[in-house]
Amino acid sequence: MRDQTSPRLNPVPPPPILTRDELGALAQDRDIHTVMVGTPDMWGRLKGKLVNALHFLTRLPAGPEMCAYVLASDVDMTPLPGYELTGWHDGYRDLRVIPDLSTIRRLSYLPGTVLVHGDAAHPDGHPVQVAPRHMLRDQLTALAAHGLEARVGIESEFMLYKGTETQARRTGFRGLKPISPHNLDYALDHPPALSEFLCDLRDALYEADAPVEAVKTEGAPGQIEVTWPYGDPMRACDTYTVHQHAVRHIAAQHRMTPTFMAAPQTGIGSGLHLHVSLWRNDGPVFDMHPHDELPELLRHSIAGLISALPHLVPLYAPTPNSYKRYARHSFAPTNYTWGRDNRTCAVRVVGHHENTHLEVRLPGADANPYLALSATIAAIIHGISDHPKLPDSCTGDAYDAIDPLTVPRHLEEALTDFRDSEIALRAFGPTVVRHYAHAAEIEIDAHHGQVTDVELKRGFDRA
Repeated sequence: MRDQTSPRLNPVPPPPILTRDELGALAQDRDIHTVMVGTPDMWGRLKGKLVNALHFLTRLPAGPEMCAYVLASDVDMTPLPGYELTGWHDGYRDLRVIPDLSTIRRLSYLPGTVLVHGDAAHPDGHPVQVAPRHMLRDQLTALAAHGLEARVGIESEFMLYKGTETQARRTGFRGLKPISPHNLDYALDHPPALSEFLCDLRDALYEADAPVEAVKTEGAPGQIEVTWPYGDPMRACDTYTVHQHAVRHIAAQHRMTPTFMAAPQTGIGSGLHLHVSLWRNDGPVFDMHPHDELPELLRHSIAGLISALPHLVPLYAPTPNSYKRYARHSFAPTNYTWGRDNRTCAVRVVGHHENTHLEVRLPGADANPYLALSATIAAIIHGISDHPKLPDSCTGDAYDAIDPLTVPRHLEEALTDFRDSEIALRAFGPTVVRHYAHAAEIEIDAHHGQVTDVELKRGFDRA
């Protein structure tokens, strides 16, 4: 649960992002031998190639080619029909990942390696509409048309268990032991093994020009929260993918297993909260004193989030598991409500004066940050453009609210609202809506017909 931190917070600067010339010098000296070129897939995971550093530099500005199915598959990377981008109908053609040279980061946990984020493009150079980075860039461009820019801070929760992933797989991911034995929320006396992991993670992110704002243990045993300072939205999402990559590698080095599932165990939920403020001409437009009326743009932004986010749910809750996090008194919202410093709401107004900002608490840990933030910005634009009515704020327990629209209980319900939504179609276009609607259908079909442990427990000897 992130506290009321400032969008202006500037920590001690880490080692800077490398320039192309600096990378060239390091490659010539063999200090850097590998460039990891990655682009976020539909699930927010980095996909790409390990490229020889000197070869990478000679191939610029073009990047490596990859099969387009990296942006048109399920979580298991299974080639599946039904996507317009690519498939059996066109022989699974290639796309190109064009390196963004403003993102060259050293990865201290992979010696001699740098990571470069890239943008997916068709062979003719046009961007791939359904690529998460492009979708976010489109929404930021639309926001800029209103003379506004966003600043974003991300709050990541994940679970950490003892033992390697191989060991966890052997047991079917059952009976896992959290790295901490009980609720260590805000604790400062962590078990030694956890302290060592957190120290290595902080160091790795610092070296990768992704320094954390804070790290804390959360309410569930083995649950960790990491937050970053406010800044550029694309950089915030890129940083999050670096974080996920680092967590998995460093956990493996410590013989631990992380998960970014939204609901990894019954009664436990992990979120991906988005902290957003709007700025114009380098000044915050949400600037508000504690008991003031809401500024006009803040009112419109909140109204847009409450009005539009119910139509965009598959972009921030993409799997059936996502919906098991939305439970009463879980700190995950169950209604589309808003309130001042109220953690039971879907949208929380937090901070004071120039640091006033919005916390969107709907996305779970399994959300793709680029898509979740795209949905958030699109909803804010809807509020600024269309001026939907702002509902009353919630001053008490939002789980008991009667009037608000409820958060969908299942992906099927969310898909129905998304697929035919004028708000979704206007914000993202039919190609994007069809693409991510099909992804949701695939997830639904993958779970349909599967017999669960709960069914066996409740029915095996009772039916």
